[in-house]
Amino acid sequence: MAEWRRAGDPIILTNGGFDLLHVGHVRYLHADKQLSGSLVVAVNSDSSVRALKGEGRPLVPAEERAEILGAMADVDAVVIFPETDVRDIIREIRPDVHAKGTDYTAETVPERNDVLACGGRVEIVGDPKDHSTTEVIRSRLGQKRS
Repeated sequence: MAEWRRAGDPIILTNGGFDLLHVGHVRYLHADKQLSGSLVVAVNSDSSVRALKGEGRPLVPAEERAEILGAMADVDAVVIFPETDVRDIIREIRPDVHAKGTDYTAETVPERNDVLACGGRVEIVGDPKDHSTTEVIRSRLGQKRS
């Protein structure tokens, strides 16, 4: 990241569990990259996904999720983080942009104040959130909505 900063390349941070990669993730990461900078994806660790999504999750181990994401053309770097939110990573890397999906507004992003305090801005990107790993699991396994 120091090299990117020296080159004047903005750092874009996005985060999530990315448990089963689906078309919504691909579209979201592509939209993140369109913000014109180096895209860092912070991936929730196995324990933080479990804390957020419950027992039985994640389906794919963090190291494999990170490897898959790192292989995508739009992704420049991947980091795995143990917390249930990305505030510590924001304070550590001080992104120029923190990108979140359309299930948020710029005002409802939980980490918004941390991003602003670091001199960054929040951007909402991607298509409507019509896809989720939870929904993929429910539809493929015939589970009923809770």
